[in-house]
Amino acid sequence: MRFQRRTQIQALSSSTDHRRVRSDNTKNAIMRAAERLIADRGIENVSIRDIVSAAGQKNESALQYHFKNLTGLIEEIKLARSDQTHLKRAELIQALHQTTTQPSVADACKLMVQPAFELACEDKDFHCYVKAFGHELVLTNSSPSAKATAQGGGGASGKQTAAMLKDALPHLDAEIYQQRLDAAVLLSSASMYHQARQKNAFIGDQAQLFLHSLVDALVGVFTAPVSPETQVLTDKAKSNS
Repeated sequence: MRFQRRTQIQALSSSTDHRRVRSDNTKNAIMRAAERLIADRGIENVSIRDIVSAAGQKNESALQYHFKNLTGLIEEIKLARSDQTHLKRAELIQALHQTTTQPSVADACKLMVQPAFELACEDKDFHCYVKAFGHELVLTNSSPSAKATAQGGGGASGKQTAAMLKDALPHLDAEIYQQRLDAAVLLSSASMYHQARQKNAFIGDQAQLFLHSLVDALVGVFTAPVSPETQVLTDKAKSNS
């Protein structure tokens, strides 16, 4: 009797595991199909039916079951990719701390872009994600860095990177630092998006040249001298706020 009950429990557990794996596979197929289609056509030209069909599903209920609607699907994609980027950045931060106790501006700037860059080099699906959504921060009408943080672009590793930047830039006051951070986020987003749309994106020496040139440009954004005009206008804006 006990053997029979144990067998029934094992069978039930195996069935549950099988359903969970099948559900996860379906969810992943829908997310990857959406990334590929949006990368190729733009989100305004992709329907739920298109995504479901490209994911090999029979009807739209599969997407609705897992994500409720297209908005929910897009949010889930961004959250998953954000988590993936955070993990990669955390690995890079750990490796950096093994080589120095005082990260430079260049080290921090590299941490802004290297995680997503490496993931795009390693994974064609992540490349599609950058190609599909990499331009969105450029189009925002609010602070790009604040929007990135609100969308999950901060996280623990992002906060660590921001702390490194601030420590390496003690001469910049808070307002000018924020201005330059927004400019750096815009530059990073636009550059990664442009790279993702190139024929041989994220491949070979061309890709490495892109990464290091982008880091150089970001360093320039943060370390350029503050002009008298910028300082006067920044002070004026502070006094009027």
